[in-house]
Amino acid sequence: MSTALYPMKFMPLFKNKVWGGNKIKSFGFDYSPLPNCGELWVLSGVEDNESVVENGFLKGNHINEVLEVYMGEVLGEENYDRFGSEFPLLLKLIDANDKLSIQVHPDDALAQKRGMENGKTEMWYILEAGEGAEIVDGFEQQVTPEEYRQYLEAGLIERLLHVEHPQRGDLFFIPAGRIHAIGKDILLAEIQQRSDCTYRIYDYNRKDADGKLRPLHTEEALDAIDFRPTADGKTHYNYRDNATVSLAECPYFTTNLISLTQPMGKDFTALDSFVLYFCVEGIAAVKSMEHVVPMHAGECVLVPAAADRVELFAKERAKLLEVYIDPAQWKGESGHHTHAGDWLVEFDRGSGL
Repeated sequence: MSTALYPMKFMPLFKNKVWGGNKIKSFGFDYSPLPNCGELWVLSGVEDNESVVENGFLKGNHINEVLEVYMGEVLGEENYDRFGSEFPLLLKLIDANDKLSIQVHPDDALAQKRGMENGKTEMWYILEAGEGAEIVDGFEQQVTPEEYRQYLEAGLIERLLHVEHPQRGDLFFIPAGRIHAIGKDILLAEIQQRSDCTYRIYDYNRKDADGKLRPLHTEEALDAIDFRPTADGKTHYNYRDNATVSLAECPYFTTNLISLTQPMGKDFTALDSFVLYFCVEGIAAVKSMEHVVPMHAGECVLVPAAADRVELFAKERAKLLEVYIDPAQWKGESGHHTHAGDWLVEFDRGSGL
């Protein structure tokens, strides 16, 4: 049996939430006996919630066990030196059938001060948004901590918040420290640092399954909040088919959008990182390291850093979020960005699409 690395898929992790819905079922997932699936964790290195490999000879091992053995061959040498054997990202689908709590996440410095490994910066790619759907994205105007406390204690915190009306295909980058909330009737893909730390600020006096008010983290949140206003939280980008379109670049992750209607090749020779392909629409396949791995919307494939080239295929049309961690970003090498070269390839009937 070959023990050479290959592109990996993972078993889904389903999370029942008080605000969750059932839209994720339309992606072909069965999360019974849960009454809903508010969050599908597509790929996770979070302790006690590590994703398990679904394919190949590593099937049954969780992602952090794979990293313990293959180290930089999977993460990239510099990324492994930084993150070790804990996968540094968390990818989710979120189905908000009701409003999520108004919340904030700490940055790395505050999280580490409080005994956690890292904070949480994240991004949202909107898959569906109902008519009139809203998200909270920061403050509408400059707010002092004293004003914030007064409005919060009076139950009027919503009056201070900047509200956006998302549409399908919109992208919102949420840095650590920005107060935020996902409104009802929204389905989105989330990419974030590996962290499950959330400071809940306001929850509309909502009760949990046991009839109790969910706990708030008023004092913990106060030191985490960035009180500056948000003028326009939406990231604007130029949509194109069969091209790599940049969505987000930061020290924690780089994310591109690929809308695929014909086969495409990618050259990652210059990139010292794993590459994730998170399918958010349609059916696709990833070919690399002499393996072809199919996926449908809601699934992702991890291509190890040891791979230099990748070929992508779609059945009619597929949309993929391409995600990696560029060491040049977290090392602060200003002006240096590593991007893969794209090329079109002949359709490989062996892909099974």
